[in-house]
Amino acid sequence: MRREKTRRQFLKLVGAGTAASLAGVSGCSRTHGQHSHQSEPGSKRLFHLGLASYTFRKFSLDQTLTMTRRLGLKYIALKSFHLPLESTKAEIKTVAAKVKSAELKLYGGGVIYMNSDAEVHRAFDYAKAAGMQVIIGVPKPQLLELVSKKVAQYDIKVAIHNHGPGDMVYPTPQSAYDRIKDLDKRVGLCIDVGHTQRAGVDPSESAQKHADRLLDVHIRDVSEAAAQGTTVEIGRGVIDIPRFIRTLQNIRYTGILSFEFEKDEPDPLPGLAESVGYIRGVLAAV
Repeated sequence: MRREKTRRQFLKLVGAGTAASLAGVSGCSRTHGQHSHQSEPGSKRLFHLGLASYTFRKFSLDQTLTMTRRLGLKYIALKSFHLPLESTKAEIKTVAAKVKSAELKLYGGGVIYMNSDAEVHRAFDYAKAAGMQVIIGVPKPQLLELVSKKVAQYDIKVAIHNHGPGDMVYPTPQSAYDRIKDLDKRVGLCIDVGHTQRAGVDPSESAQKHADRLLDVHIRDVSEAAAQGTTVEIGRGVIDIPRFIRTLQNIRYTGILSFEFEKDEPDPLPGLAESVGYIRGVLAAV
C-alpha cells in the first residue's frame, strides 16, 4: 500500500513538471524582457539542465535560442548548424554575444568530429573564441595524444560522445574510456544515455563506473534496448530514468544534463517539453 502511495506521489510530481514545461511553451506571447528563469525542482543538485542544439537542427539560431528559453533551460551546446566550424573569430564572438544576450550560457559545442590534426586545432580555436568550457567531440583515436596536449594548452575539456551500435570507434562509454584513461583528466566522456542503452549497456552502471571521467551527458529515452531503438519522449521508453538521475546525484556529477531530442525533427518542441517536464518531475521526486 505504501509503495502504491509513493508511486502516485511520484507520478503527480512528474505530471507537475510536465505541466510547468508545457506552460512555458504555450506562454509564447511573453517578450524577451518579461522572461524569467524559475528555480527548478531539485535545485540542491550539483548539475544543471541544458540543451544540445542538434535538437533544433531544422531551425535558425534565433529560433533555437527562443525555444530554449521558453523551456526554462539555461545552458546550451551549439552544433555547427547554429555556429559553423568555419566561422571567423569575429563571427563566433557575435554568436556568443547573441547567446549571452538571450540570458543563456554557451557552455559547449558539438558534436564536433576531428579527423585530422588541422581539425583538432580548429576545434580548440573555435571553442576558445566562443568561450566554451567543453568540446563534445569524436576525435579519431590516433589524434587523442594531440587532443590531450591541446586540452592542457587551452584548459578546455573534451567529452567524447558515444554513438551506440554502428559506431565502430566509440559505441559505448567503455570503448572511449579505455582509450583515454591515461590521458589528461580533462579528456573525458559525454555519455549519450540513449545510445548507451541501445548498445545493451545500462547507462546508470556506466555513469557509476566512469564517474571520474564524466564531463557531459546527453539525456534521452529510447523505444527499446537494441540497435533498432529510436528516440521517444523521456518516460515513455525503456530507460530507468529515475535511477539514472539518482546515480548522477550519488556520484556528485557537476556537469550539464543536456537534452538531445532526435524525434519529430520538423516540430520537436512538444516532445522536448514533455521530456524536460518529466526530468523536472523526477528531480522533485528523488
